Amino acid sequence: MLALRGLARPAGPALNLTSRDARRLFAGAPVARLATVTEAGRPHIVPVTFAVDGNFIYTAVDGKPKNEAASRGLQRLRNVRADPRVALLADQYSEDWAALWWVRADGLASIVAEPHLAAGPMALLAARYPQYRDVPLTGPVIAVEVQRWSGWAAAAPG
Repeated sequence: MLALRGLARPAGPALNLTSRDARRLFAGAPVARLATVTEAGRPHIVPVTFAVDGNFIYTAVDGKPKNEAASRGLQRLRNVRADPRVALLADQYSEDWAALWWVRADGLASIVAEPHLAAGPMALLAARYPQYRDVPLTGPVIAVEVQRWSGWAAAAPG
């Protein structure tokens, strides 16, 4: 569980997070949800693994059971090509509601398919998720330049 200790808090029972605190909590979450919009204007949301590097968030297509052609045609990739505006959401739920938080990163996404440009983000992802030693990253990287970090956290106990 990610602790809320060390966050700058205004007085009161809950707080809106600063960009710095939002980025820190987001970066420590194990999974996020990537929200895109289809060409028909429908929302599309999928869970993703990710790595944060400054104001960039990287996620990639991995080698789980998908063939290479299907991986490159994934809905999220089609959506980003059609409309680069995306949001990512990470959160923590707990039975102890004083430990609840959520962070949203709104930004512009691009698809990085060139191996020499994708190598750095893929290395960040592989360093963060040991599973990528067994299930390699095979597809393109989605690079999100975050334009806005926002979030909320319940007051920490004590």
